[in-house]
Amino acid sequence: MWYHVDIVTVIIGLVIVLASYFYMQSRRRPNLDKKKTIDQSVLLCCKLFISESRNRAALDAIEQAARLNPETVIVNKFEDQAYNRVRYTLVSYVVQDITGRAIYSPLQQAILAMVEAAFGAINLELHSGTHPRLGVVDEIVFHPLAQASLDEAAWLAKAVAVNIANQFQVPVFLFAAAHPTGKALDAIRRKLRYYQPNFMGNQWAGSTMPDMLLENKPDEGPSEVSRARGITMIGARPWAATYNVPILSGDYSVAQKIAKKLSGRGGGLPTVQALGLVHGEDSAEIACILLEPNKIGADEVQNKVEMLAAEEGVEVEKGYFTDFSPEMIIEKYMNLTSAQRDKSKTINN
Repeated sequence: MWYHVDIVTVIIGLVIVLASYFYMQSRRRPNLDKKKTIDQSVLLCCKLFISESRNRAALDAIEQAARLNPETVIVNKFEDQAYNRVRYTLVSYVVQDITGRAIYSPLQQAILAMVEAAFGAINLELHSGTHPRLGVVDEIVFHPLAQASLDEAAWLAKAVAVNIANQFQVPVFLFAAAHPTGKALDAIRRKLRYYQPNFMGNQWAGSTMPDMLLENKPDEGPSEVSRARGITMIGARPWAATYNVPILSGDYSVAQKIAKKLSGRGGGLPTVQALGLVHGEDSAEIACILLEPNKIGADEVQNKVEMLAAEEGVEVEKGYFTDFSPEMIIEKYMNLTSAQRDKSKTINN
């Protein structure tokens, strides 16, 4: 009888052990599946525009802040000395709950750390350049990549907007998918006199905003504007390409005229926004945003600029993209994260 009892006890014990094992496996598997989804399918790209490119110490501080979060990767950086402006392109994943709703992305903390470093190192009142700007952290825009949705990009944009407004007491204007009515970025900027230079007729220097926003209230944050920090634009939209075309003329009015005729708003190419800017002593650029690059691409823009420039009697150089394509950005993100994991394994071993 005692033998029978021992066998039963052993069998019960084995059943308990096996049940515990399979339970733990069932708990782990969604995490593995989720991790696969995180790494390969649901990614967000953030483009962070900061009004500085000449102060190396400031840029170093901003980039050091980004490196504190290894799950977010800077896949590209575009600096322009004449514009005194830098753009960081960052990528990370989105965590979803069991219903598929976005609940977390490492991008949020990485962006906030970079913003804090920027505000700590840059004073807008001491800044000047040939590109318009309204704040130290001038613009933050989120794009969905791979299987991510525009709603997820908008969710993160709105969350970051609240963070920046509350933590740094900076007025924030939302645009595109992050705005309740989808208000366009250029329309908001036009109301805030973004495109009107305040220095030497073709440059921007110091704070250009009033101390109090009485007519144009921000979507988040105070109406009072810090002259050292300015305001910030935050939005979400499908992928847009940036393409600049140099023209061999330092005449600001010529650059403006070409940009106006090129842009959709001026009767030119639909879905193209253009800005004529001085870029050096004897040259200018037509800085373009291609809102739907699959419909109207760089070749069409280049040809149109060449035609318009010929009418003004000026020559044009070959244009250039300021960032990678979405496919290249995903590939670079995957390669960089893979390299980080390999490095971590090597260190741990």
